Amino acid sequence: MAAMARASSGLQYPDRFYAAASYAGFDGSPKSSSKAIRSRFSDEAALLLYGLYQQATVGRCNVPEPSSWHAIEKSKWKSWNGLGNMAPVEAMRLFVKILEEEEPGWYSRVSGFVPEPEPVLDVQINNDPKAEPVNENGNSIPETKTISTENGSLPETQDKDVLVEGLGSIVVYDQWISPPVSGLRPKARYEHGAAVIQDKMYIFGGNHNGRYLNDLHVLDLRSWAWTKPEAKTQSPESPPEKLTPCAGHSLISWENKLLSIAGHTKDPSEAIQVRVFDVQTSTWSTLKTYGKPPVSRGGQSVTLVGTSLVIFGGQDAKRTLLNDLHILDLETLTWDEIDAVGAPPSPRSDHAAAVHAERYLLIFGGGSHATCFNDLHVLDLQAMEWSRPTQQGDIPTPRAGHAGVTVGENWFIVGGGDNKNGVSETVVLNMSTLVWSVVTSVQGRVPIASEGISLVVSSYGGEDILVAFGGYNGRYTNEVNVLKPSNKSTLQSKMTETSVPDSVSAVHNITNRDVESEFEATQEGKIREIVMDNMESENLKNKSEQTNELIATLKAEKEELESSLSKEKIHSLQLKQEFADAENRNSELYKELQSVRSQLAAEQSRCFKLEVNVVELRQKLQTMETLQKELDLLQRQKAASEEALRAKQKQGSGGVWGWLAGSPPPEEA
Repeated sequence: MAAMARASSGLQYPDRFYAAASYAGFDGSPKSSSKAIRSRFSDEAALLLYGLYQQATVGRCNVPEPSSWHAIEKSKWKSWNGLGNMAPVEAMRLFVKILEEEEPGWYSRVSGFVPEPEPVLDVQINNDPKAEPVNENGNSIPETKTISTENGSLPETQDKDVLVEGLGSIVVYDQWISPPVSGLRPKARYEHGAAVIQDKMYIFGGNHNGRYLNDLHVLDLRSWAWTKPEAKTQSPESPPEKLTPCAGHSLISWENKLLSIAGHTKDPSEAIQVRVFDVQTSTWSTLKTYGKPPVSRGGQSVTLVGTSLVIFGGQDAKRTLLNDLHILDLETLTWDEIDAVGAPPSPRSDHAAAVHAERYLLIFGGGSHATCFNDLHVLDLQAMEWSRPTQQGDIPTPRAGHAGVTVGENWFIVGGGDNKNGVSETVVLNMSTLVWSVVTSVQGRVPIASEGISLVVSSYGGEDILVAFGGYNGRYTNEVNVLKPSNKSTLQSKMTETSVPDSVSAVHNITNRDVESEFEATQEGKIREIVMDNMESENLKNKSEQTNELIATLKAEKEELESSLSKEKIHSLQLKQEFADAENRNSELYKELQSVRSQLAAEQSRCFKLEVNVVELRQKLQTMETLQKELDLLQRQKAASEEALRAKQKQGSGGVWGWLAGSPPPEEA
């Protein structure tokens, strides 16, 4: 998965397509010979790549259909013609996508990315791992010496387990070594997060002496130099976002960004937080998600499957162990809680998880408050069904706090412990056969035998390397250790496969086989042809007529099946694209709905305020009516008083004139 993440960056289209076509052998190079292509791709993949290459470079198929006697050319024609009016740009993207599915590390193996060897190299010799001297920290000290080279190349060696590395060392296969690193090392820690982007390993957070950390460090896997980037603000006016120190979180690389998911904190939140670090701008931000997020936790497993994050288990802030399952869609940023059928793993934390064939989620080990586990559980992500298959080979001991990475179909597990001792073995599981084998074992209390260790996979010189950092095994460490897996470690489980009973249930047999698996199982004795090879068609003409008819019939049936299969693959890819577009539209509609809801809430609030104002005005109006009535009454009383006063004055005026006239005043009543 790390290889696919690396392949998602770098060259842009159409340069990326031409680099992929050159790597696959469609440019007329020596790689395009039939033997070279036959050893790298299946018939179905080769035909599909051929059709997409023609569609991208030539356009729609306008050549006439070949004769049935030319079975290979007809098969190639059907693969090309089945693409119809597909746009060249879409054909380019599908070509690169299929190549990444067939060979996830193709981009890192392009010759232009292999560095020149240095003129003087340090050689680390490890003839007897058991007799290695150790330093005061219990770490192995490889014996070193300097070898001068001529013309920038190393002299030949007799040891087949030794490989010339461009980083300046000869590294022993299947053995952990501590490379010479420069720069200011991070503080010793465990339960931190680690991820790789563009051949740089990022370390974030962790636990040191019970204190949670929030620092970020970068190790360049080419120069092996440590640096510490400084977070920048998104704008000059806004202060940098304060990062909460955490441990037991998960660090995932996604589209040239780092996603820090969950983790234990001093003041835990109610729900899982997802933080994003942009490696280009060195800026931290909080990812806004939708739906119901899971409860906050630490020690969970987070696995990138396509464009989704699958979160399982962990331990919440109340130390309650969990075994719930959640999925975060990174395109719609929506959470979804999954209720899978079957018996899930028991509640646990500090386990390891991996995905196989973009369909099966594997859960191994972990611990509870009282014990550790070594059980293996598989979740079919299509049927959403749990199962517990039978393990074979050297089954690992119970452990928790271990780390794992996948290289192809092999799952490497490093470190961990059982509450008593650290685990010294590095093991590998073939995820197709479920056969365990031991890669190597260390002696003593060394950093590799630690809990809370991190493990990432990178590539150098076209080969994969495992890089481990940190951990705790009685003391905290900040050492870097590197292991280069050999073909022996990755093929050992395949060799054991022949002795496994038929009753062993492999991952591919957990559910019904896909159409492609059925096709390959039923085609016994089918002839492996390469799209660029025409020799078989010429040999068919020299055979008898009866044999030609039989072979032509069988090949015609095979071509029809292959053509149908290629069409189904293309149709499936188109459906996936349509589904992604529909999800994007759904996300946009959901955002519009949220906007409309917020506007509606604002309008409702404004209406409520208007209703309150109306009620207040009505109360004032009623008060005014009462005052008006009182005013009218007072006016009537005033009028009556004035009338009585005028009448009295009139009476008083008549008495004076009578007195002047000599008439006596009226008697008072």
